Amino acid sequence: MAKLWAIIKREYLERVRSKWFLIGTFFGPIFFGAIIIVPALLASRTKTTSDVYNSVIIDATSTGFGERLATAIAGDKAEPNRTPTVRVVAPGELAKAESTATAEVMKKTRSGYLVVDQRTVAGEAVRYAGRNATAVADMSRIRSAVRETILASRLEKEGLDRSRTKALTFIPLDFSTERITERGRGGSGMASVIFGFAIGFLLYMSIVLYGQTIMSGVLEEKTTRVAEVVMASVPTDTLLMGKVLGVGAVGLTQQVIWIATSYLMLKARAPLMAKLGAPTTNFALPDITLAAGLLFLLFFMLGFIFYSCLYAAAGASVNSEQEARQASSPLMIMIISTGVFIQPVLLNPTGTMAKVLSIVPISSPIIMPIRMAVTGVPPIEMAASLIALALGCMGALWVASRIYRVGLLMYGKRPTMREMGRWLSYSR
Repeated sequence: MAKLWAIIKREYLERVRSKWFLIGTFFGPIFFGAIIIVPALLASRTKTTSDVYNSVIIDATSTGFGERLATAIAGDKAEPNRTPTVRVVAPGELAKAESTATAEVMKKTRSGYLVVDQRTVAGEAVRYAGRNATAVADMSRIRSAVRETILASRLEKEGLDRSRTKALTFIPLDFSTERITERGRGGSGMASVIFGFAIGFLLYMSIVLYGQTIMSGVLEEKTTRVAEVVMASVPTDTLLMGKVLGVGAVGLTQQVIWIATSYLMLKARAPLMAKLGAPTTNFALPDITLAAGLLFLLFFMLGFIFYSCLYAAAGASVNSEQEARQASSPLMIMIISTGVFIQPVLLNPTGTMAKVLSIVPISSPIIMPIRMAVTGVPPIEMAASLIALALGCMGALWVASRIYRVGLLMYGKRPTMREMGRWLSYSR
């Protein structure tokens, strides 16, 4: 036990004191803060560009639809330089009008043109062509204006004037969601989804980054012959577990710091958004109990041990960085395939696929914490997931320790799968 603790301490302190750990730990919260604040701030600052007002509306309806649409695009404070130009044409002259407008757009005297006809009045189709056709804010403004004008036209036919129509159709609805679990009400539904995605993303990145770190460390010790000296006085299993737990403690330390700072940023999000002049939304943090937090950490550690043992075995079986990248490809495929299922699990956390993935050791360290964050998971499923993951860790440790013991002492030749299979049968 003393030797194991000494290895854990060495691995932990060596990495915690490195400049890259300090840089990553410091910039991680800044990155999370940018994710939380910058998109909302940019969305509040994103406005319709002046290009939308420099467009042409080609009206082939003969009902004055184009004039009403131009007013809707300009908004309540319509000005001559903020209102699109309307050209009323007969249906037979539509192609010629489009050709003229296209030439103007190509000469950059106009930003684009909008074609409205009887199909538009019927609510079937409308077409826009221009330089700003990919501008999301502009297209959203035009789309909303067209729908508003169509609705107003229909209601006017029913005897309602335009001002009355606008008053009846404007509904500033504030829609919020709230979770109800076995413990009662608590937390926003959308916040739970975001929190679940964040948990899955953090676990995913930690396993990938620190698993690669362990593989590189093992390869370095092998190529520099340090492992031979250490193995003379320390059992292979102790050396392997010390390295895995030491690096795992580094990852856990960084995760705790990131999660704590992210939680504080989310708490301060609303007042900060208000000070910056950005709109705030009803964003209540999910109710995470101490037991749930401990379960998150337990799944992280077990998942980290599972994959780290396999990464260590990969590092011990190769002789160069190029071979290490090739050997780690199957592990990366396993992790990436789990990441692909994060969104489907978020959409249906109680489905059969989510339940199966939360039991399989390859995916359970990421999928089960996500399910716990977004929905109430039955205790029997959590217990089954933990037992399966613990058994998976024992199996990974058993396989890795035997490959680790033989692979560290082999140089110059990359072993085949058959040779590594024979290593598993070697006696201690």
